[in-house]
Amino acid sequence: MSVPTPAAPPGQPKKAATAAWIGSALEYYDFFIYGSAAALIFPEVFFDESDPATATLLSLATFGVAYAARPVGALFLGHYGDRLGRKKIMVFTLILMGVSTFLIGCLPTRDQVGTLAPVLLVLCRVLQGISAAGEQASANSMTLEHAPPNRRGFFTSFTLSGTQGGQLLATLVFIPIAALPEEHLLSWGWRVPFWMSIAVAVVGYVIRRKLDETPAFAQQAATDGVVKLPLLVLMREHWADVLRVVAGALVASVSTIFTVWALAYASSDSVGMSRSSMLWVGALANLVALAAIPLWATLSDRIGRRPVFLAGAAGSAVMMFLYLWTISTGNYPLTLLLGIVTFGVVYSAANGVWPSFYGEMFTTRVRLSGMAIGTQIGFAVAGFAVTFAAQIAGPDGDDWSAVGLFTAALCLPPVIAALTARETHKVPTERLGERAPEKAAERETVTA
Repeated sequence: MSVPTPAAPPGQPKKAATAAWIGSALEYYDFFIYGSAAALIFPEVFFDESDPATATLLSLATFGVAYAARPVGALFLGHYGDRLGRKKIMVFTLILMGVSTFLIGCLPTRDQVGTLAPVLLVLCRVLQGISAAGEQASANSMTLEHAPPNRRGFFTSFTLSGTQGGQLLATLVFIPIAALPEEHLLSWGWRVPFWMSIAVAVVGYVIRRKLDETPAFAQQAATDGVVKLPLLVLMREHWADVLRVVAGALVASVSTIFTVWALAYASSDSVGMSRSSMLWVGALANLVALAAIPLWATLSDRIGRRPVFLAGAAGSAVMMFLYLWTISTGNYPLTLLLGIVTFGVVYSAANGVWPSFYGEMFTTRVRLSGMAIGTQIGFAVAGFAVTFAAQIAGPDGDDWSAVGLFTAALCLPPVIAALTARETHKVPTERLGERAPEKAAERETVTA
């Protein structure tokens, strides 16, 4: 018989959600300024300028390197998050991201130290990836386990709203940077956004150190105790759900293609849109997403996670194809409109719901591990989707239709994952992760 999870102290759910929002915004500001720099600046600063196409490809590959490091970070941080608690991991990941991003702004260029420059860049990028591997899973677990049972979707969506806020902030910072004269941009201008990240470590530590551990984790530790090897329990009892999360996380390819490849394509010679104008597309789309994400999440608290996630995944497959087509036409007003609808509205349906959708698949004792490992394997593929897109686009980098079809194909596994998953929005928090929680609840009611 499951013991009901104690209610969080008054105000604690809002406090946890706020900390998740601010921490994720600051953390993903760091992560996304790298994406903008990889598309617009790093090909000239860290790679061989004699072959622009190859330099761009290598620069985009370094963007994917962090995603390759994420599964490794997820194994480590997921293990300790389920053993030591959510709070410790949230503080650690934020400090690691702030320091590694600051160091990127201090790196020497290729002209100064040769091939050592991209090597150091990759090393810092790996540290960013390890940090990001534990950030969302720990913040999602924290907010889900603090939230009232009937509002888990809404409260967990603050983590992703924070991610969009960080992306918006990164874009707004890069708009004036990208407008600098070429000489200043390539010498010192690109470093400023990275240096600003040192505030992440300070602000994030102050905010997150004041959080209480979640009632669900505290109860688990006090009664059954924490699991010594969460990974073994996860693979024994939840392997199918881990696979669903991996498949579902591929929907993040929409974000990486939109944020990085489409930006590089639109500002290339074949299309000719300005860097600043395309950065505004991302900024406004993220602004709309800030409002759309909690609305979609609230809807999922009423009608379920599956239908909302399905709408976002399937709709993104269609809308990304249309968005890339509008870029190819060079029609900026239409590109702006489609960008806002695609990323700000449609993609937000899947993006706002997955924190609760994935987290509710697992029990408290392995929730952080399950979310971290499952999402980060899927995100690793999404990260390298940018590199694959650069290759699929051909030698001139202008085959948008091939990239559009590729992105649509990556949206198919998330659709299948959602169709095969259980609906959990009405399941009590203490019963999450059980094989048949509704039937178990009925049996307990009859016995009582």
